[in-house]
Amino acid sequence: MLDAVRGGATLQGARDGALANLMERDRRLAYELAAGVLRRRAQLDGMLELATADPRLHDVLRLGAYQLRALARVPAYAAVSTSVELAREAAGEGGARFVNQALRKIARDALKDSLTVAGSGMRDAGDTHPRWLVERWSAQFGRSETEQLIAWNDSRAPLTLQPARWDAGTLQARLTEAGFGVREAPFGAGVVVETGATHPASRLPPPAQLPGYAEGGFVVQDPAHALVCRFAAIPPGTVVYDACAAPGGKAVALERGGARVMAGDARRERVGRLVETARRAGVAIRVAVADLLAAPFRSEALAAVLVDAPCSATGTMARHPDARWRVTPRTIARAAQRQRALLAAAAALVRSGGLLVYATCSLEPEENGDIVTEFLARHPDFARVPTPAGGAVPAALLTPDGDFQSLPQRHGTDGAYAARLARVR
Repeated sequence: MLDAVRGGATLQGARDGALANLMERDRRLAYELAAGVLRRRAQLDGMLELATADPRLHDVLRLGAYQLRALARVPAYAAVSTSVELAREAAGEGGARFVNQALRKIARDALKDSLTVAGSGMRDAGDTHPRWLVERWSAQFGRSETEQLIAWNDSRAPLTLQPARWDAGTLQARLTEAGFGVREAPFGAGVVVETGATHPASRLPPPAQLPGYAEGGFVVQDPAHALVCRFAAIPPGTVVYDACAAPGGKAVALERGGARVMAGDARRERVGRLVETARRAGVAIRVAVADLLAAPFRSEALAAVLVDAPCSATGTMARHPDARWRVTPRTIARAAQRQRALLAAAAALVRSGGLLVYATCSLEPEENGDIVTEFLARHPDFARVPTPAGGAVPAALLTPDGDFQSLPQRHGTDGAYAARLARVR
C-alpha cells in the first residue's frame, strides 16, 4: 500500500487493490499499519537514520518502528523479526542486518522513554504534518487551535452513519442489539458507531459488515457533509443537479430531504460507486457521467445546482492520512483555479430565482470564502441568501457572511464549507 501511495494512489485506493485477498483481521492490521506510518512519517523518520539506509528499506524501517512505538499488541520480537524478513526480501542479507540493528535500538529506547499520543499509543508526537501546513493553519486559527486540529488529524476518525432505508431509531436499535455502542453525532447529524462489550477497540468491523448495510439501512457520511445538505435547504419537490456527486452521500441526503436529484460526475471510474450508493439507499436518483465544464444542460434551465467541488481536502485528513503529504501550496492554487471554473459553469445553468450551492471539504480560505467573494464580484446577478427561517443549521456553524463552515478542532466533525447563492435577476 505504501508503494502505491508513493506512486500517486490514494490510501483508500491502495487498500482496495492490495488487501482484497486477506482475512478481515489481517486487512485491519495492514490498514492500521499503513495509515499509522503515513500519519507519523515525519516522527518516524526522525527516529531512523534513513540517509544511510538503502531506499528500498525506508518503508520497512518505518513499519517496524511504528509497531515498536505505537502498537502494544504486537510484541517487539515479532515486529523486529517480520521487518528483518521483509528487508531480506527487498535488499538481501546486508539490508536485513541494517534493519535488525536499527529496530533493536528503537526497541531498547522505547523501554526508556515510551512515547504516547491519545488514540495512537505514541507520546510526544513531534511533527506529523508538513511544516508549511502547520504554519499556514497557525496563521489562520492560532497556535492552540492548530494543535487541536493536528491532534484530531492524528486520531482515528469516528464512524458516522446516516439513516437511509431505516430511520435513526431503527438503526441505533439494530446496532445496539449487535453489541455496538452508539451515540448521536455532533449537531444531531447522524449516528456514531462505537465499540461495545462484544467489540473491543480494535475490532470495529468495516461498514459492509454492520447491521443494515445489505438492507440499505444507512450510508456512511460524516456529520459535516450531512449538515451541508441541511444548510443547502433545497425546497421539497425541487429538481436539483448534484454536479460533482460521487460517491453519492449528499445526493442521497438531498433526495431523502424531498428534492428530486439528478446526479452527475465527470470521473467515470467513480460513477459506479455513485450508482451503487443510490441503489442500496433506495432513492430514485438519475445518474450520468457528465462534465460540468461541458455544459450538460442548457443555460438557465435548472432550479438548483449543487457544486461539491474537488478540493485539497484539508478538512478530512483524519480519514485520509496520506493527504497531508500529498497536498502542497500549488495543490491549493490549482484547486482554486478549477473551483472558479466549476462555479461559473454551474451559475450558467441556474434560472432566475434558482439556487446555487457551492461546497468543499477544505479548510483553506482560497478555496472557500475567497472563491465565493470573487464570484459575486464578477456575477452581480447572484447574491448570498440565508437559509429559511428556523435555522437549518446551528448559528455556531455559520460564518459572519452567513456561509456554513465546520472545523474539526471546534466542532468534532470533518472540515467543510458551503455557500448558498441565488440568481436574483
